[in-house]
Amino acid sequence: MRQGTARIAARGSSTLITGVLSRDPIPTGSAAARANGAVESFVRAAAVDIAPQRVNAVSPTVVTESLADYGAFFPGVQPVGLAEVAVAYVRSVEGGQAGQVYEPV
Repeated sequence: MRQGTARIAARGSSTLITGVLSRDPIPTGSAAARANGAVESFVRAAAVDIAPQRVNAVSPTVVTESLADYGAFFPGVQPVGLAEVAVAYVRSVEGGQAGQVYEPV
């Protein structure tokens, strides 16, 4: 973000990715949960520091297209398709909000 804010437009936008583990942990997922939570906290705080530039995050559950590889780690978690994740990115980049964590469904 430090490098990026100097290179994007005065009212430009950055979007980071995080994940479901910050709010719905799984066994052996504590390191990833910590990273996810840190990204989400960073987004909320950085939005204040970099205004009028914007920063948001997209936080999907397990992605449908990756269920074959990762589905067993997320029993009972509703997967989300890449198309829904893409919609969340569009909202982040083209919308007007800052400091948001979008959870595609």
